[in-house]
Amino acid sequence: MAGMKRLVLLAPLVVVLAACGGKSGGSKTVAASSGSGSGGGQTIQVKETEYKLAPSSFTVSKPGTVTFQVTNGGSIGHALEVEGNGVEEKTSTISPGSSAKLTVDLSKKGAYEVYCPIDSHRAMGMQAKLVVGSMSAGGGGTTTNQTTSTKSSGGYGY
Repeated sequence: MAGMKRLVLLAPLVVVLAACGGKSGGSKTVAASSGSGSGGGQTIQVKETEYKLAPSSFTVSKPGTVTFQVTNGGSIGHALEVEGNGVEEKTSTISPGSSAKLTVDLSKKGAYEVYCPIDSHRAMGMQAKLVVGSMSAGGGGTTTNQTTSTKSSGGYGY
């Protein structure tokens, strides 16, 4: 039990330290963790502040059970919701300085939305993209190529 308390106390520190390096809101690829849980699922660390999620995108290598370890590093209450491909799961409100776990069965490959469902937090930037499994080159992503050209017809001032 003492080891579990120590682990719970260290988890927010790990999230804070991980959030300190590199660009803010970067992308994270998650592999299967080797924790003591049933099924050996995957764990994603998420830090919530006003008004962003860190990291801002996640890639999970394969479908399965994913546990979101969420820490509220902000000064107001937040929550976390995962939605897409028939999934809609969320935490209750997480008080400032507190943490919560959300375990979700992401059994389908594809894109999911991760966001704070409280008030207008999502619209203010508290959202992230989650991709489960590799997206195929032909059907998963959207690519937009836009070319802008300016032609001069030799009008006024030339």
